[in-house]
Amino acid sequence: MASSQKQTAKSKKMNEQHEALNKFSSQIEFALNNYVAHNLSATSFSNIIIGGLGGSGIGGRIVKSFFANEFPVPIECIADYSLPAYVNEKTLVILASYSGNTEETLHMFEEAKAKGCAMLILTSGGKLKELAVENKIHTYVIETGFQPRMALGFSLTYLTLVFGELINKEVRTELTNIVSRVKDSQPFQDDAEQVFNTIKSKIKNKLIVLTDGLLEPVGIRFCQQIQENAKHECFHHVLPEMNHNVIESYYGQMESIFFFVHINDNNRVASRFDFLNNLLEVENNKIVPVLLDELSITLVYETIYTLDWLSILIADFRRVDSLNVPNIMSLKEFLSEI
Repeated sequence: MASSQKQTAKSKKMNEQHEALNKFSSQIEFALNNYVAHNLSATSFSNIIIGGLGGSGIGGRIVKSFFANEFPVPIECIADYSLPAYVNEKTLVILASYSGNTEETLHMFEEAKAKGCAMLILTSGGKLKELAVENKIHTYVIETGFQPRMALGFSLTYLTLVFGELINKEVRTELTNIVSRVKDSQPFQDDAEQVFNTIKSKIKNKLIVLTDGLLEPVGIRFCQQIQENAKHECFHHVLPEMNHNVIESYYGQMESIFFFVHINDNNRVASRFDFLNNLLEVENNKIVPVLLDELSITLVYETIYTLDWLSILIADFRRVDSLNVPNIMSLKEFLSEI
């Protein structure tokens, strides 16, 4: 009886994660419907800082890759307690914390305020929202009831709109089209299942995600989802840098599954992926290619959505609790006592 109750509770937790992913399109729609113009221009600032951690911070990294090649000022993503020394009143600081209580993000808020930075806030509530209201800071409110890692549709869409407005680039039409494309989650689940079936027999192996520079945040996101949802080792490396060091650990058949996540926009980097493919395949290592035709907002959203589903399939197969994160919660409790 006790065993049956445990199994029912575990199935319920699995279903909650599936339900959250099924609401990806409604998250994008929510942000589109609730976006309010900030009336700021990138040219008014010397640099942009996006601060946030984990599921709240990854949206900033992704948006930076969307706009890096056309943005007129530097963008930096910070996942720490402190802001860079160069930050000043000519810096726009955008802080994201789903809960509003992330201690590192709250430290960044106080530093940004002390240095006279302009700020924008993304949060569902907590202390960060209180501070934003108290200081009359433009805030994008996120719907409550999700795990931060399962709420990317909100923050990524808000940030895409924020950055589009900063350089007067129209992005709303593409984001609206994405809502239609991901409203039916089944094709993305099917794609994820197809990939999962090719790696199922090796699922005990750790996962290695290799990306080019443009898709680095997509690779990081996938690793985060595997680590938190599937409680499984997943590591990320970027080409060409890893060709100058990590490649020297690739000898023989390894207990790893390799994901190649990249775009063929640089012939030299593409050749490096070809070389790695041959190097690993000759020793019968498992490689999963994830190749995008171009860096478009639509393709990145869809790729992330598919890989999110894959992380849940791996979690379900491993029969782990993909909903709760006891180690993270224990760490927070430990830090609160110091």
